[in-house]
Amino acid sequence: MTRWSLIAWCVVVAVPVWAGDASTDEKALHEAREVVKQLQARYEKTKDLQADFSQKTRIEGFERPVMSSGKVYIKKPGRLRWDYLDPASEQIYVNHDDVKMYVPEHKQVLVGKLTQMAASKAPLELLQGAAKLNESFDVEPTTGTARGAGGIPLVTLTPKDKRNDAAQNLQKIVLEVFPKTYYIRTVSLYEISGNVAVFEFSNLKPNLGLGNEVFDFQTPPDTEVVRAPVLNGP
Repeated sequence: MTRWSLIAWCVVVAVPVWAGDASTDEKALHEAREVVKQLQARYEKTKDLQADFSQKTRIEGFERPVMSSGKVYIKKPGRLRWDYLDPASEQIYVNHDDVKMYVPEHKQVLVGKLTQMAASKAPLELLQGAAKLNESFDVEPTTGTARGAGGIPLVTLTPKDKRNDAAQNLQKIVLEVFPKTYYIRTVSLYEISGNVAVFEFSNLKPNLGLGNEVFDFQTPPDTEVVRAPVLNGP
């Protein structure tokens, strides 16, 4: 699971979520739609957001998960900054289609276009706030008896078109929200390969009035600038 796909999928926290039509249990479907309704209402009022995050990635074939943590900053429309702080420092800046990944340890910044570097267009549409989730996903209750914080149902996003490029890698996304506020608490990304990445958000601070300077990267002296490779979808 590349940094690019992780960045793009996790900015789901910055855009509205819309209900789909897929479910067989009417009560569960009603609950899931209510979660989605509250979630959408909350994020429609959110202009920017700052949060801490922890990431646990389980890679198929590896016994131990990969752990990391840091801070994320989001500003509508299309501005995103991820700061990985532990176990290593790495900064990722996204301005619509422009991406810069800075690794201080290597004194190197990787620059490129997100549309050329990511294999799936769907996450890019989410990043830019241009798409409704129900156009690409079925929004449905999560199977099983497990519920999220405060007993609120978990919501599953499943790609509608199994032939498109997103479905080549992504099996589903499971969302958990905070009680009362309905901000997203966790995002779990399940890949076809068996890899699972779970992002947990905490210390959320919405509508701080984050300025563009938070998202504008200034290349430090003696830093090598490298053009990112172009990745083509399958």
